[in-house]
This record gives sequence, structure tokens and C-alpha cells, in this order.
Amino acid sequence: MIKLSKVVPAILTDDSKALEMLIRQAESFTNYVQVDIMDGRFVPSKSINHDSLANINMKLNWEVHLMVEQPENYVKHFHQAGAQKVVFHYEATSSPHDVISQTRSLGMGIGLAVNPETPVSAINFLISEVDSILLLAVHPGFYGSQFIPEVLGKVAEIRSVSHDVEIGMDGGMKEDNVAKAARIGVDVIYVGSAIFLQPQPGESFKRLQILAEEGSRQRNR
Repeated sequence: MIKLSKVVPAILTDDSKALEMLIRQAESFTNYVQVDIMDGRFVPSKSINHDSLANINMKLNWEVHLMVEQPENYVKHFHQAGAQKVVFHYEATSSPHDVISQTRSLGMGIGLAVNPETPVSAINFLISEVDSILLLAVHPGFYGSQFIPEVLGKVAEIRSVSHDVEIGMDGGMKEDNVAKAARIGVDVIYVGSAIFLQPQPGESFKRLQILAEEGSRQRNR
């Protein structure tokens, strides 16, 4: 059976009212999103926080991508806000095992994100401990940043370590590169501006999902 890659909308905003608007938009075409959280320290930009999410009654499931220093201090808050999964950055903590164990103890899924300049060799010892690896194909913290194609080479490196871990890619994902990412083995493709900054976000999402599925089928031929 062919494993089809999927597209997950990524929500990034620093405004609580805009957050609710984006979530309501997403509810019309998907049942799962990623919400980006930025602290203004790990990355230059700052976003909404867990309180903003806790105040919204969502009809969809969601995960949180923590672009923050010391993510171990955030896990409990986002669990209480309703996140199903936490994705944290390898570069953001000196205690990745603590983040993983704390998240697991709360019954949430756990993913590890890596910046473009971080080699796969640096995270080999953690791959078997997480549900997913999220490859950043941009320098994080900016909406609509330019895609870094060299990151695609990391997919095969991760697969040489684990056939089972889910591989995601985030940053600069658009209609011209989604199929290629799926073709080389990316399981989940996170898309922000190519959905939410388009005139019809729902239609953009559908086109991207079709491209991801086409790429998946080419991979499995």
C-alpha cells in the first residue's frame, strides 16, 4: 500500500484575533494544523502564546512547533491548552531527553526540529526516541522565507538511521517544491504562506495536497 505524504497547514501570528480567524479558516478545509510559537529569543520574532490558544474552542486537532529557548518550560502549558503533540528544537535546549520524557508523561506526541545548519549526525542519538523529525528548510522565525534546497539531502540520511520515524519539512514549501519533497520521502509537509496568504486558502490547500500525493506515488513506483 502506497504511503501518501500529507500537507499540514502551519499557523503563525502575533495577534490573538488573527489567530482565531486563521483557525476558523483552517477548520473549513482540514482537521489538523501546526501552530508556530516564537519567543523573540530563539528566533527574532515573537508570536501568540499558550493563553491565546487556550481561549479558542477548536474543532480541529493541533500540534505546537516551539521555536523557543528552553522548551521544557513550555510543554505543560501547551498540554493544558490542548495540543496533541509538541515539536521542539534540538538547538534550543541542553536537555532534549527532559523535553521528550516530560512530553511523553503527559500523553502527547513528540517531534524534534532541526535548523538548516544542524547536521543529521548531531541528532542521531535522539531519532529513535521521538515520533518525528522536522527539517527546517528556512532559517526559522520569518513568514515566507526562501527555501533552502540543500536540506532535502537530509531525508536520505535520516532514513539510513530509521525507516519508521516520520519526516516532516517546514519552511518555504510551495506548489513548486511540494511534489519533490514528497517524492524523496518527506511524510508531512508544513505550509504557511502558500495557504493562508492566498486568495482562497482552502483551494490552495487542496492543490498542495494533490501535489504531495502525486509526488508520493512517483516515489513508490
